Amino acid sequence: MNWQVYIILCSDDSLYTGITIDVVRRFNQHNDKQGAKYFRGRQPKQLVYVETGHNRSSASKREIVIKKLPRLEKLQLLVSDSNKVGSIRYELNEDHSPRRHEVHEEKTD
Repeated sequence: MNWQVYIILCSDDSLYTGITIDVVRRFNQHNDKQGAKYFRGRQPKQLVYVETGHNRSSASKREIVIKKLPRLEKLQLLVSDSNKVGSIRYELNEDHSPRRHEVHEEKTD
């Protein structure tokens, strides 16, 4: 399976990092209060970072590394070449949250 590491910008401007095999489904779970307890006191605002190509183990290890980074370094990740959020096709609601859809990655040859 293709696991993904993701970062969500939250309503309090914090950055939440997690892993999943379906980033849109997971975002919506967070939005519906079915995800992490972290979202009890805040709302997910926007998906800002996706890193693909992981297995479960490497995704978990990468998540731990990212969570330990200072905020400035996390913000630098958002503009790095490793950010694949632009290559994931999804439609946005008016608030820039992903709509409930399947995630499709662009295929590169």
